[in-house]
Amino acid sequence: MSRDHVEPVERSVSDAEAPLGAEAAPGAPDGVEAPYLELLARGAAAEAYERPVLLARAEGRPAERIAALEHAKLLALRVRSELEGRRRREAELSALFETAHDLAGLRDVDAVLQAIVQRARSLLGTDVAYLSLNDPVRGDTYMRVTEGSVAARFQQLRLGMGEGLGGLVAQTARPYVTDDYFRDDRFLHTATIDAGVHDEGLVAILGVPLTLGANVIGVLFAADRRARVFEREQIALLGSFAALAAAAIDTANLLTETRSALAGLERANEIIQDRSAVIERASDVHDRLAELVLRGGGVHDVAAAVAEVLDGTVEFTEAAAAPADALETSRAEGHAVRHEDDWIAAVAAGGELLGALVLRGHPGLDPVDQRTLERAAMVTSLLLLARRSAAEAEQRVRGELLDDLLDARDRDPRLLRERASRLHADLDATHVVLAARLDCAAADADQEAAARRRLWAAASHLAATRHGLAAARDGGTVLLLPLDPGDTATEVARRTARHLGTAVHEAVTVGASAPVRGLAARPDAVVAAYEEGRRCLDALRLLGRSGDGAAAEDFGFLGLLLAGDRDVTGFVDRTIGQVVAYDERRGTDLVRTLDAYFACGMSPARTKDELHVHVNTVAQRLERVGRLLGDDWHSPARALEIQLALRLHRLASPIPH
Repeated sequence: MSRDHVEPVERSVSDAEAPLGAEAAPGAPDGVEAPYLELLARGAAAEAYERPVLLARAEGRPAERIAALEHAKLLALRVRSELEGRRRREAELSALFETAHDLAGLRDVDAVLQAIVQRARSLLGTDVAYLSLNDPVRGDTYMRVTEGSVAARFQQLRLGMGEGLGGLVAQTARPYVTDDYFRDDRFLHTATIDAGVHDEGLVAILGVPLTLGANVIGVLFAADRRARVFEREQIALLGSFAALAAAAIDTANLLTETRSALAGLERANEIIQDRSAVIERASDVHDRLAELVLRGGGVHDVAAAVAEVLDGTVEFTEAAAAPADALETSRAEGHAVRHEDDWIAAVAAGGELLGALVLRGHPGLDPVDQRTLERAAMVTSLLLLARRSAAEAEQRVRGELLDDLLDARDRDPRLLRERASRLHADLDATHVVLAARLDCAAADADQEAAARRRLWAAASHLAATRHGLAAARDGGTVLLLPLDPGDTATEVARRTARHLGTAVHEAVTVGASAPVRGLAARPDAVVAAYEEGRRCLDALRLLGRSGDGAAAEDFGFLGLLLAGDRDVTGFVDRTIGQVVAYDERRGTDLVRTLDAYFACGMSPARTKDELHVHVNTVAQRLERVGRLLGDDWHSPARALEIQLALRLHRLASPIPH
């Protein structure tokens, strides 16, 4: 390559990192990883990661060096992607918490709504975000807040009910998204709306409803001036902002109602003081809830804070433990409802019911205190969603580490130990690798996928509580669990089969490997152990022991023969089926006699001692076997097949737990 072609490449790299041929600075990382670590530290763009490889090629570096750089580049890009994903999730949670804090200290509803629209636009990365509210007096909808809009006609739009995408969202109370607004005929187009959208240059639009109880009061939108597909997580995030916007409007209405009530009761000093005390309690609980959210409190902390302010007993209960009718009414109306002497506030997110806050023994509840209980239920739902998000993230990290071990992607023992330590797992301890699979027949693909997700969730929870790892693989789940002193792989397999089967309410079959040690130094051992566990799983299913658990130690040398789709039942039936059937019909002991005969070295004398019968009885039984199986059953080849069939027949019988 000529010098003229090399120089531009060198200039493009000079601002990304020092040339690879230069001496490393003191304390700088050595080897091919150094430039990529510097790029990661600086948060460089993805395109910059190609430059070290281009420079190495331009300088005519050896192929081994270029291959190493390519490998390091892929690892660095993967780390960069993971870091960006985590930063994005942290930014989303931070924005939700900041908005909840703004709501708790609400003074200006316009400022809160503006902040919500700004944060929604920033996190979703859209060109425009805006919020419309329904006008019950004029019977239409108007723009309340816009962010990123440049067209005056668009900012002043008033839409008739049922018109445009916003009208569709308001009618159905469900989110709607369009990739190309002007080509979408699911909603009613009008000249006024289309002109405003055209002036703004919008193409892709996502709208989610602002609801108070069962009523839609407006719509929150995110839009782009180009075609775009909004992901499910982005729709859910905008829905969370819409819930906070609705709460801000409801809180503003509540403050307006409170001020009106205070003005109307100005002549009654005692009532005014009582109302002031109620408002102070509401403000106090809002401040406490905001503080709990910011410092990472739990749902029971929220219940305790509300109980103290309302001077009662407040409990968080699972949905199944709350009164069903009252809970459904609260969820549908979006308000706390009275049930006998208690108050029930549904804890819900979107269409999912997460539980309830129950105020015990407090039949007379001030409306403001009722709103306080409802706010606490909303904050509880945010905390539960955040906790679920964190748990799912940890499950994914556990699965990624086990996937890396199974695929032998990362062979550095130090890095493997560090990753496992962050998950409270010890790769230097003795472990068992288990292959688990559902044995139910699903009605359709969706039900089968749902069942596999339930199995993975149950396995992930078990792995987290046992300081192990779990990942979805090969249509089932693989687990890496530590082996306690005095425990065996068989016992772990059976316990795991029972635990997972109970959790998913389906039969789960589990095959386990022999104990393995030193996984950090020998990641290939995990691959071999997983294959061994799968062979045990296949053996159990071939033997008809679905829903059971077993380890390689249970099968002896047969564990090497039982992999694949072999017809074990057919082999046993062809080989000793007539003897088994004879015993079942006559109540005889020919199978047991054959077992003892071979175990005693084919000696009738020792066989009669083993069975505690007369030698003539043994001879008569063996003669009957000869008539059933043929005169050549003593031959070496037939004898080996008969012994194998006897062993398989014995293994196929259920093992008592």
